[in-house]
Amino acid sequence: MENRRRSGRVLLVWALLVVAANLRPALTGVGPVLDRVQAELGLTPAVAGLLNTLPLLAFAVVSPAVPWLAARWGPERLLTAALVVLTLGIGLRWVALFAGTVLIGAGIAVGNVLLPSLIKRDFPTRIGLLTSAYATVMGGVAAVASGVAVPVSEVAPGGWHTALGCWIVLALVAVALWLPRSRAPRAPGTVRGHRLPWGSGLAWAVTAFMGLQSLGFYVAVTWLPTVFQDSGVSAAAAGWLLFLFQAVAVLTSLAVAPALRRARDQRGVATVCSAVVLAGYAGLLAVPEWALLWSVVLGLGGGACLVLALAFLSLRAPDPAAAGALSAMAQSVGYLLAAAGPVLFGLLHTAGSGWTAPIVLMCVTAAGQLVVGLVAGRGTVTRPVAA
Repeated sequence: MENRRRSGRVLLVWALLVVAANLRPALTGVGPVLDRVQAELGLTPAVAGLLNTLPLLAFAVVSPAVPWLAARWGPERLLTAALVVLTLGIGLRWVALFAGTVLIGAGIAVGNVLLPSLIKRDFPTRIGLLTSAYATVMGGVAAVASGVAVPVSEVAPGGWHTALGCWIVLALVAVALWLPRSRAPRAPGTVRGHRLPWGSGLAWAVTAFMGLQSLGFYVAVTWLPTVFQDSGVSAAAAGWLLFLFQAVAVLTSLAVAPALRRARDQRGVATVCSAVVLAGYAGLLAVPEWALLWSVVLGLGGGACLVLALAFLSLRAPDPAAAGALSAMAQSVGYLLAAAGPVLFGLLHTAGSGWTAPIVLMCVTAAGQLVVGLVAGRGTVTRPVAA
C-alpha cells in the first residue's frame, strides 16, 4: 500500500513537470523565426509584435477567472481542459496564426495559476524543491525551443509552421497524463473559492515582484540581442548570448531550492538575487562591450528571481485556495505589467536614439524589485480569499 502511494506521488510529480514543460516553448520559439513569419505573411513590425504581446494579455485576462473555474470544475479537470486548449491552439496556429496564439495564451494562463496551488495542496513540505524543479524544466524547454526553432524551420517540411507546430507532441503527452486524473474524484484541499486578495499589502508585494521579474525576462528575450549587436557583437553571437542567458537562468533555478529550504524567510535571497539583476543592467549600461559577462550575470539573477516569484505564490498562502487566488492576482497584474515592458523599452530607445534610457529603466525596475522583495519575502496573506 505504501509503495503504491509512493508511486502515485512520483507519477504526480512527473505529470506536474510535463505541464511545466508545456508552459513556454510555444511562446519562446516564435522570436527566432519572427522575421520569416513576417516576410511570408507580409506583416508590419507592429502587427508581428502582437505575436509576443497577445499571450501576455491572455495571461492577464484569463488568470483572475482560474480560481472560480477550479472551484466549479476541480483543478484536475480544469488543467486537462487547459492542456486541450493549448493543443488546439498549437494546431490552429498552423492555419490561423493569431487565433491560435490567443488559445495558446489562454491554455498556458490556466497552467501558470494552477501549478503553485497544486504544489501547495499535494506537496506542502516540498514547495521550494518542486518550484525550483518546475521552473528549471520550464526554462530549460523554453531555451531549447529558442535554440532549435531556426534549424527546424530550415530543414523540416513546412518551414516555420513546423518549427512552431512540433510542440503539439509535448502538449498531447501532457493531455494523456492528465486525462485519467480529470476523471478521478476531487482530492481533499481542492481550491474552493475565487475571491482574490486585492486588499492585502503582502499580496500586492508578491504581485509586484512577479510583475517586475517577468518584465525583466521579456525585455531581455526581446531586446538583448539587439542591444548586444549595437555594442559590436555579430547577429549570430548575439543569438548565442541570449541562449546563454536562458541556460544560466535554468542552472541557477536548480541552486535556489537549498537556499529556500535553509532560510527562515526569503528576504535575504530576494535581496541578493534582485541586486545581481541590478548589477547586470548597471554593467551593461557602463561597459556594453562586455556582453558575455552581462549575459551570465543577468541569467544568474533572473533565474533565481523566477523561482522566488513562483515560490512566493505558495509560500505566502495559508492553504491551496489562497495559493490559487494569490497566483491568479499576481499573474494577471504581473503579466499585464510584463506586456508593457518590451514596448516601453523600445519606445524609449526610439525617442532617445540610444540604449541609455531603456537600460536606466531596467535598473530602476530591478531596484524596485529589490524593495518589494523585502516585503514579499516573509509573512502570510491572512485576508480570507475563499468565496
